[in-house]
Amino acid sequence: MSDLVIVESPSKAHTIQKYLGSGYTVLASKGHVRDLPEKRLSVDVKHDFAPKYEIMKDKEKLIAEMKAAVDKCDHVYLATDPDREGEAISWHLAYILGLPLESKNRVEFNEITKTGVANGMANPRSIDIDLVNAQQARRILDRLVGYKLSPFISQKIRRGLSAGRVQSVALRIVVDRENEIRAFVPEEYWTIDGKFIPKGERKAFSASLYAHEGKKIKITNKEQADKVMSDLEGAEYTVANVKHGTRKRQPAPPFITSTLQQDASRKLGFQSKRTMKVAQELYEGVTVDGIGAVGLITYMRTDSLRISQDALNDAKSYIENTWGEKYLPKKPRVFKSRSNAQDGHEAIRPTMIDLAPNKIKKNLSSDQFKLYKLIWERFIASQMAECIQKTTQADIEGNGYTFKASGYRVDFDGFTVLYVEGKDTAEEKETQLPPLESGMSVRAKEIVPNQHFTQPPARYTEASLIKALEENGIGRPSTYSATITTLVSRNYVKREAKTLYPTELGEVITKLMKERFPKIVNVKFTAQMENELDEVEHGNEQWVQLLHGFYGDFEETLKKAKEDMDGQKYDLEEDKTDYICENCGKPMVYKYGRYGKFIACSGYPECKTVKKFVEKLDIPCPKCGGDIIIRHTKRGKPFYGCGNFPNCRFASWSEPTSEKCPNCGNMLFKKAGKKPMLVCNDEEGCGYKKNIEG
Repeated sequence: MSDLVIVESPSKAHTIQKYLGSGYTVLASKGHVRDLPEKRLSVDVKHDFAPKYEIMKDKEKLIAEMKAAVDKCDHVYLATDPDREGEAISWHLAYILGLPLESKNRVEFNEITKTGVANGMANPRSIDIDLVNAQQARRILDRLVGYKLSPFISQKIRRGLSAGRVQSVALRIVVDRENEIRAFVPEEYWTIDGKFIPKGERKAFSASLYAHEGKKIKITNKEQADKVMSDLEGAEYTVANVKHGTRKRQPAPPFITSTLQQDASRKLGFQSKRTMKVAQELYEGVTVDGIGAVGLITYMRTDSLRISQDALNDAKSYIENTWGEKYLPKKPRVFKSRSNAQDGHEAIRPTMIDLAPNKIKKNLSSDQFKLYKLIWERFIASQMAECIQKTTQADIEGNGYTFKASGYRVDFDGFTVLYVEGKDTAEEKETQLPPLESGMSVRAKEIVPNQHFTQPPARYTEASLIKALEENGIGRPSTYSATITTLVSRNYVKREAKTLYPTELGEVITKLMKERFPKIVNVKFTAQMENELDEVEHGNEQWVQLLHGFYGDFEETLKKAKEDMDGQKYDLEEDKTDYICENCGKPMVYKYGRYGKFIACSGYPECKTVKKFVEKLDIPCPKCGGDIIIRHTKRGKPFYGCGNFPNCRFASWSEPTSEKCPNCGNMLFKKAGKKPMLVCNDEEGCGYKKNIEG
């Protein structure tokens, strides 16, 4: 007889089995085993929203194996992931396997290390029903919104569409930003920039016009700029005053789920889905030479900045041994989590500080190494001394006008010796002013007027959208990646380089939602729902009451929308084609069916003419001159091939372009990545590359 431990992931099961030894059997549930069936609502709204769960069909064999294992063991431990979803999976397993809910058989592993597993097994508890109810409430809320709204939206816009409680708000945020950009009216403004050289120096320093007669100046047109330039003719310039100061720069806190996704996007070019996949692998376990299978990071779905004392001690020792005592702060850094953080787990950190990235690089895939390095460096840097910069500001005066110059130099690099947080905007570069003193004369090398126009707000990137969702309290750590993936996969949002912009379909859905279901796409209302789910988790609110409070108003709103829009339907420009039906002469339109996009007669159902949709590039095949079309593998991955296949077998994962290689004349291809490039795919290996600007 042995004890049975049930986890979620097979790779995690392998790692934990190694730590627990032969006295235990470790099985994996491979995620959820019981859920609401997909083809019906499966929620009894008339009887307190009772869910009608079923064992998932692809898990029936696994459940039979688990039941057989339970019969042969002394004790069963439920060690699913340490979050709401994991708690719910343990609850479902307990129900299916006939385990008493009051038994202390639930264990948590915040890190998959020998110590982490031993601590988890030493502290079993009973299933937290409040956590389970919070997950149930979220699942049922999302099912009610999805199953009630999706058919209505599909009927009014296009077949096969979906709406979601969090998804619809995230889409609105993207659409609202696009509308801001369209409505933006640029305003003209001018700067007067100068380069000055102190007496006896050769190198010039830069300064910008700041004030006139002691008052801050604003130049809005060329006439004003010309007036200033006229006033400055023949001016002699003097350093009016110089200020020296010290600026202290603090390190960023260790990662939580949202900041990990943001920095991986900025620094590595990873989409959030890719980031979370790799983080899951690092958490579940990687085989390391001399150690074996070990989880390299703590649990990656967290919104807490808490760090264990052992980890702080290990970081301190590592920093002192590697860089010296001066790189340590006066006391370990403690970061404060957001007020609405669940604080269930530590921040994301390496489990073993001594496993520096380069030390185990050969044991990791390329993606694993990049992400582990990011996590390891961010955590170590968070416990290092501040960066100290010496700043200088100087006022340069001439003919009543004041130019301001500023610069800094790094006096002590501190944490920046290892890591600097990524930013959405360009970082200020280090600039050092020459020695300047009040009363010193300086010569103007050049004074140049420059015209500018104010810029609209930037489109969202994955990083900035995740930040916006987090700041507005929309969703939780486990939902950010899935939400963005859904928006892109359903063609509500397009990704261009790193930026996200709404399609016409996405904008029409948002328009309909704002007009008919304003609460569902109201940012504050959705954030309040998240807070109420947190209250359920903390045992302060009943989940059934939460659902009653939401559903009554929602049902009335949906009923009114159906009545008001009876017979109405939106027409989308993007559904129109240039094709004319060969049978009835009516225009043909794009339709979306079970197997994707196709072309059909707008006269349906009277005329049922259909055509296969083929997406062409306006570029000839480099081998035969035929049409290059976008094809898909059996798993749906897109690639580019010749329309004359099988007679022509040209194919490429990279997008062909009309540009020719300047070295060999062959076609250049767009190579995706952190820095997109044009590359020559000449079979003879020309090797030409160039960065794609912008």
